[in-house]
Amino acid sequence: MSLGYAEKLSYIEDVGNVGMTEIFDPPRILQEKIERLTMMIRKSKHLVVFTGAGISTSCGIPDFRGPTGIWTLQKGGNSLPEASLPFHRAMPSMTHMALVELERAGILKFVISQNIDGLHLRSGIPREKLSELHGNSFMERCSSCGVEYFRDFEVESVGLKETSRRCSNGDCDVKLKDTVLDWEDALPPEEMNPAEVHCEKADVVLCLGTSLQITPACNLPLKCLRGGGKVVIVNLQKTPKDKKASMVIHGFVDKVIGGIMELLNLRIHPFVRIDLLQTIYTQALSLDERYVNWTLRLASVHDKKAMLPFIKSVEVSFSGNHTMKEAVLDKHPFNLKRRTVLTAEPFDVVLKVHLSEGCGCAYSLIKIPIDFRASAESMKRDRDHVLRKLKGKAVKGSCCGQNSVIERSVIVVGPKSEITVRAIVTNIRWYDDKMVKTLGAGSFGNNCSLKRRKQGKNENAQIRHKIR
Repeated sequence: MSLGYAEKLSYIEDVGNVGMTEIFDPPRILQEKIERLTMMIRKSKHLVVFTGAGISTSCGIPDFRGPTGIWTLQKGGNSLPEASLPFHRAMPSMTHMALVELERAGILKFVISQNIDGLHLRSGIPREKLSELHGNSFMERCSSCGVEYFRDFEVESVGLKETSRRCSNGDCDVKLKDTVLDWEDALPPEEMNPAEVHCEKADVVLCLGTSLQITPACNLPLKCLRGGGKVVIVNLQKTPKDKKASMVIHGFVDKVIGGIMELLNLRIHPFVRIDLLQTIYTQALSLDERYVNWTLRLASVHDKKAMLPFIKSVEVSFSGNHTMKEAVLDKHPFNLKRRTVLTAEPFDVVLKVHLSEGCGCAYSLIKIPIDFRASAESMKRDRDHVLRKLKGKAVKGSCCGQNSVIERSVIVVGPKSEITVRAIVTNIRWYDDKMVKTLGAGSFGNNCSLKRRKQGKNENAQIRHKIR
C-alpha cells in the first residue's frame, strides 16, 4: 500500500496482530498443494478470489502486518521503509495478471479485494467483476450519479471526503469524493453486496496474501461453506480462519499462482501501461494582424489543473528553417508562449517529453503540426482500437515511448483552439512462471468513467474497524 495511506488514516491503538512469523511449506509439500489447488480450480464452477496486501509486495508496495510491514514497524517505533518506486507507478504482479487470464478464460467469476492500490483495475479485471471493499486510492466517485473516475494520480484524501474536482457526467457537476475508507467508515453496499452474493454462490473461495483479520471483510470467504463451498488460503503467516479452510498454503503468492497457471497451460500476457495527456494549442491574431500569438500547454485529461505525474520535463524544438528559440519546460504547468509572423510557413513543434521515475523509458517524442492558414478538423478514433494497437507495437518492439492521437477537438469560436488527447506507452512488464522482466514500473492510466452494476442485497452498512 501507499506509505502515505497509513499516515492519512485516523489513529487507533489496536491494529491487530502484527510481525507474525513467516512460514514456508517445504518444496515438495508446496508442489503437492499447488497441484491439488489446480485440480480444485479445474473443477470449480464459481471461483471467487479474495485478495490482500500480500499480492502487491512483489510490486514494491509494503504490506501491513509482515515482519517489515507498515504497522509492524510503527508498533516497534521504527521508521517506515522507503518506497522502491512512486506509488502511482506501481505495476501489477504476476498474480494480478494471472487473475486477468483466469477471468478471460471464464474460470474466475469475481474478485474481492481489501487493497486500495488500484492494481486489479490497472491489470484489466472488469469493474463489474471486482469489489474494492476498502476503496481505491486512484478513484473518485460522484455521490449523486454514481459515476467513478479512475485517475493516474493518487487522490489526496481518505475517509470519503470531497475532493477539488467535480463530476463531468452530463449536467451533474457535483463535487467528487475519494473512495478510501477510514477506520470508522462503513463498507459501501455497492461493494459489499455483490461480494456477499458471489461468496455465497462460490464453490471455491481462494484467499491470497491476506491475514484475514479485518472484519467484516474477513468473514466473507466463509459464506461459501454453507452451500458446500471450500476455502483455500495462500499466505505466509497463520490466519484466524485457517481451521475453516480446506487447504492452507504457506508460500509466496506469485510462486503458487505461477505454478497453477503452468499446470492449467494458461499464458500470462505482458502488462502494458498507457498514460493519457492533452495538448492544448491556442492561437489569436495580434492587434495589427501581422502576428499570431500562440500558446501550447500539456495538461491532464482528468483535470486541466491536475499534475501530470508521469512527466518530468519537456524539451521544445521546432522543425524547418524557423529561428524560434528552443525551450525547456521543467515544472507544472507545462506552458509555452510564442509570437510568430502570420506569413510563416507551416512547421512542427517537437516535444521531447521526459518521463518521470518509474517509467520504462526516458522520453517520448511528439510532433505537433502548426499551420496558421489551415484549419484542422475535429476527429475521434475508437479508443480501444488505438490502445490495443499501441500495446501490440510496444510488446512486439519490447520498448516504451510510442504515442498516438485518440481524439482532437477544434474550437473556432473566440481564439482558435485545438485540444488533442494522446496516449503514451510508459511501461511494459513480462511474466512467466520463472521470471518477471520489467521496463520500468506501472497499466492502464486512463480517465475512464465507470458505472457500477447494481447487484445483490440491500443490507445495513457495516463498519471495517473491528480487528481480530
